[in-house]
Amino acid sequence: MDKNSIIGFILIGVIFFGFTWYQSNQYQKQREYQAQLDSIAYVEQLAMMADDSLASLSAPQVQNAGTPSAGRQKYLDSLLNSHYTADAQYVRLANDKLELVFTTKGAQPYSARLLDYKMYDSTDLYLLKPGYSDYNIDVFAGENLSTREIVFDVAEVNDTSIVMRLPFRNGGYMEQKYTIAEGSYMVRNELSFVNVGDLIPRKINSFDIDWNLIVPRMEKGYTNEKQYSKLDYYFSGEKKPEQLGRGGRNDSESIVNKVKWFAFQQQFFSAIMTADNEFTAGDFSIQFYDENDPDRNLMMCSAGMQSELKLTDGSVTIPFDFYFGPNHYRTLKDYDLKYEKIIPLGGSVIGLISRGVIIPTFNFLGKFINNYGIIILIMTILIKIVVSPLTMKSYKSSAKMNVIKPEMDKLNEKYPKQEDALKKQQAMMDLYRRAGISPMGGCLPMLLQLPILYAMFRFFPASIELRQQKFLWADDLSAYDSILDLPFNIPLYGDHVSLFALLMALSMFLYSKMTSSQMSNDPSMAGMKFMSVWLMPIMMLFICNNLSSGLSYYYLLSNLITMFQTWFVRKYLVDEKKIHAQLAASAGKPVTKSKWQLRLEEAQRMQQQALKEQQKRRR
Repeated sequence: MDKNSIIGFILIGVIFFGFTWYQSNQYQKQREYQAQLDSIAYVEQLAMMADDSLASLSAPQVQNAGTPSAGRQKYLDSLLNSHYTADAQYVRLANDKLELVFTTKGAQPYSARLLDYKMYDSTDLYLLKPGYSDYNIDVFAGENLSTREIVFDVAEVNDTSIVMRLPFRNGGYMEQKYTIAEGSYMVRNELSFVNVGDLIPRKINSFDIDWNLIVPRMEKGYTNEKQYSKLDYYFSGEKKPEQLGRGGRNDSESIVNKVKWFAFQQQFFSAIMTADNEFTAGDFSIQFYDENDPDRNLMMCSAGMQSELKLTDGSVTIPFDFYFGPNHYRTLKDYDLKYEKIIPLGGSVIGLISRGVIIPTFNFLGKFINNYGIIILIMTILIKIVVSPLTMKSYKSSAKMNVIKPEMDKLNEKYPKQEDALKKQQAMMDLYRRAGISPMGGCLPMLLQLPILYAMFRFFPASIELRQQKFLWADDLSAYDSILDLPFNIPLYGDHVSLFALLMALSMFLYSKMTSSQMSNDPSMAGMKFMSVWLMPIMMLFICNNLSSGLSYYYLLSNLITMFQTWFVRKYLVDEKKIHAQLAASAGKPVTKSKWQLRLEEAQRMQQQALKEQQKRRR
């Protein structure tokens, strides 16, 4: 094994150990932050009373909640103070997609349950767990007012909407109206200030919106769910939103520009708030909970937004929209607000392949086939057929390399010394030419396939269609499959054994063994053989053990099909006798070199000359 290979292996080891140390350090930081999260008493207290409060609700229905707070005095306005000490109520609204419960304390959403989806353990899926959302408006209306601590009156409620009002002493009021339409995950919110001209001074031209949401864990695998959960915010006119917390990192950001919308995004579901007139500024933060959190919470997202307040004759209505629903590409795209850009499908080229080819094909097949394992198989075959014009040339080049391997070994024996590297390279190029092999013929077609492979890598973990879809031994193609749960955790690997990942790594090993036979016995190639045959399959096993089983299944199928294509080309499309005859016939004939070959040889001569001069100086 040469020096460069040894250095490469050492660097790989350093990277592995460095990554392990980094993960341990991040774990400690998250534990420290967990202690801060536990101090949010009002959120936890509301959650404790949620189940009893919601048990008997039916739409539309108002239920009393909370306990009397008589004797407390906070606001100068006696009317405000009476609402500060009043009992809260819960109101339920629902359509065929979404069940919402609102609390009159703060006139805010209290819980949001998605009716078409379930948690991994088959319990009801709450995007907003009861009491785990805190939505507040801070505004100056004669005195500083925070809506989260004041109980509104229910002014109107029906099957599709609820209106809650907070009266002021001058006869004006503040109003929150929420409307939900049939068949939609969108909730319209209209915030109104009516006849408050003598309470809100002209110099007050804005108000603050604070939304803190604890998002629960909803999926089987914590690592995968955390990896694909984040906070997004979007500036009007941009191609895609900005991101915070990508890859499961705690993060925060202050924005001084106008923001159109922001999203608290779990892997497959999102809570999005949009301002028709845009937010004027904002502060965002995202903090992830530890995997062992007893309440199975995933992350806490916070948005402190500022919105413009322009009164006309003492009144104004400010419209917002809330989206509580799945990260389904077509559903999000239909709103025409760039919501679909939160789905991590890759950059410009990769995203184009995902959105323009993979998703439409996947959806088309889904209309006729209800088994997603079969759909992935068909998609893999289709992809292999489409790229076959590229790959067949690569396979033929590989097969020819396998045929001329004995001649390559002879050249390695003829030129064993380092100073003969130029002569050996020239002889190799002549051998390739006589055998009809292009040095780039095998590499370039494979490189052109990488965007497709990477697009599939991005698609599977982000595809909600695969969520909780069973196939063979996998109970959820969007999460890892496990045939054996380990009583301990292996760093970087996990506490389980994924059979799809194991089979994928095995297929990768067998294919590498098949193709490594074409490599010469040059000692400098030993490191390359070790990398392709052993190191890469082991690395992919560790990487894919916690990823989507659908992704590992796809790579397994792709490797098996590639192995078959390679065997077929070698068996039926490459004539060894013809190649040997071609080599014999061209032996001794004058070589006509291309301009590219001449430039390459000149560069090699200059490199060889520089090496000799360097060796002389050392002596």
